Amino acid sequence: MPGAYAQAKINGGKNKRAAVHKTPLRKCVKRDIWLYLFLIIPILYFIIFKYGPMYGAIIAFKDFKLGMGINGSPWVGLQNFRKLFVSPDFFSILRNTLLLNVYNVVFGFPAPIILAILLNEIGHAAFKKTTQSLLYLPHFMSWVVLGGIFIQMLSPSTGVVNLILSKVFGVTPIYFMASTFWWPVMFVLSSIWEGAGWGSIIYLAAITGIDQEQFEAARMDGASKFQQIWHITLPGIKATIAIMLILRMGSMMDIGFEQIYMLSNQAVYRVSDVISTYVYRVGIEGARYSYTAAIGLFQSVISMILVFTTNKIVQKMGETSLW
Repeated sequence: MPGAYAQAKINGGKNKRAAVHKTPLRKCVKRDIWLYLFLIIPILYFIIFKYGPMYGAIIAFKDFKLGMGINGSPWVGLQNFRKLFVSPDFFSILRNTLLLNVYNVVFGFPAPIILAILLNEIGHAAFKKTTQSLLYLPHFMSWVVLGGIFIQMLSPSTGVVNLILSKVFGVTPIYFMASTFWWPVMFVLSSIWEGAGWGSIIYLAAITGIDQEQFEAARMDGASKFQQIWHITLPGIKATIAIMLILRMGSMMDIGFEQIYMLSNQAVYRVSDVISTYVYRVGIEGARYSYTAAIGLFQSVISMILVFTTNKIVQKMGETSLW
């Protein structure tokens, strides 16, 4: 049993916590008024640009006409969804979207993790900073520029890749961007080139949060660099990896329009035509707004299901999840 003084401290702590919980909202706002004012801008951003446009999703259930507006257009129920599911193009674009995203997850998701580990092992500070800057650079460049560079590098006549293959290995020039086999490979490589450097920032931050005494103890026990990475670094950032994987699964039904639009051509439409390019072609150029709104709503529902499912699986595995 605790003594009188200890009991008094325990009761005092409970009373303080109770007082905090009973503090009126008005007093909390008055006390932290500047913090709440700083929240106004992000709240307005989400209301105006995220939640506000959600009202327009109702055109997926209407025969939308520009002249009649959203409210004036007639309701058609699930007609647009029926057209979508019986369309001969639907399963083709769905397959391409999922396959390209699966390739990106399998080969692209580990890339920033590996890159972060490699960057963390660089001892020379100046070389490390220079390398990081060069790796981050593609993320800040438009896909118009990146796509042009990538296509030029892979050109069968003047590209540096085909030049090396022909001069060094005697390989006949390959039409990478016009081959249905090579195009998905080049798409994944371009995605890694553009995003791996930027994505490594999060994992580098997670690595720096690992207790350095663990590495010192491992070195004293004679652990190799690979053993330190496998038994200390990777377990130390697994919570971050789990959360990033959940977020990545939320975009499995979506894929960047700019990248696909810049890299694709008629020769590879069979493997490169995805939901985003189909929506642009049918919705913007063909003015079938209700039909493409149904596609967008379908994407959002599937993405939400994937996020919830992945989050649940991560929870079952005992790892850190989003909620």
